[in-house]
This record gives sequence, C-alpha cells and structure tokens, in this order.
Amino acid sequence: MGIAFFDFDGTITKHDSMMKFIRFATGDFRTFSGLLLLSPILLLYKLKLIPNYKAKQQMLAWFFKGMDENKFKKIAEEFSLNHIDGMVRAGAIEKIRWHKGQGHRVVVVSASMECWVKPWCNKQGLELIATRLEIKQHKLTGRFATPNCYGPEKAERIKEKYDLTNYEIIYAYGDSRGDKEMLALAHHRFYKKFR
Repeated sequence: MGIAFFDFDGTITKHDSMMKFIRFATGDFRTFSGLLLLSPILLLYKLKLIPNYKAKQQMLAWFFKGMDENKFKKIAEEFSLNHIDGMVRAGAIEKIRWHKGQGHRVVVVSASMECWVKPWCNKQGLELIATRLEIKQHKLTGRFATPNCYGPEKAERIKEKYDLTNYEIIYAYGDSRGDKEMLALAHHRFYKKFR
C-alpha cells in the first residue's frame, strides 16, 4: 500500500494561492493598498526577522478579521472551485492521477488555509492537511485555529493523522524549505519535480 504527500503552493500550483485568493476576495485596489500598508511586516519576513506564520496571520487578519463566517466560506469555495484549476501545473495533476491509478492514498499538505484548498481537494478526491482559520461567534478572528502547517509542523500533522508504518512505499513532493521535514518522511522524495 502506498501514500503520496503533495505540497500545494508552488508544487501543485504555479502561483501562491493566498495572494490569488486575497485579490479575488477583496479586489485589486484593496489588495494593493493592503500590501502597501503591510510592507514593513513583509520586509521583516523577507529579512527572516519574523517567522512565516506571523507575517501570514497579520496579512489575513488585515484583510478578513471580523468577516462573517458564511460569507467568507462562500467566497473561499467559489475561488477554490472556479480558479484553482487555472493555477495548477499539468505535471502535478498527471502525477496525482498516476498515484490514484496505482491505488495510493494522495494527501495535499499545505500551509495555505483549509477553506480555499479543501473544496478543490474534494473535487479531485484528495485528502487534505492544512492550516485552519479561527472562527468565534461566526466571525473570523484574524488568528489561526491550528499551527501554521509549514516546516516541522507538516511532518507532525502527517504523523498525527497517518500511521506511516502501514505503508510499504511513501512518496513526497515539495518545492521549498517549508517542505524539508515532509520530504524526509518519504522513501521517494521529489523537489521541484514539476517545474
């Protein structure tokens, strides 16, 4: 029995889905004005002075904190089902289909938000481990409900959900340092395979 773990942004997709989602949800003017205001935080992240999750959480909070849960989920589902197909790499989809044809479980493991990746995964028949946004009293708080699914957290979440000793063969596909620990779990690991 085999299992294959795929990173999402940059591995399955050609673009970062968070920026595409923000632009889809808020429009060009609000996106670019928000990025301008957030530029000091983004600079600190680029200089490695603040971690990935802090920059991402502050960005999502700026755009979506206080938004109604149902409204946000509707926008996320529309984006997922109507726009992600246009972002994917043909080679990644071909490899996902190959794994499914072999009878392997296929799991997307992503630091992106579950809300805009899950509908696409469901449509493709894929399992998902991702970061979840916190919702209280039907509003987005601007915080994460789970640790950011990046770096060591990817490997931890995989091991929490799957007993890897049950699989004769494990594959992993990634494209960044955030995938290093996930790739280390696999018998067959592929870095930037679909570029």
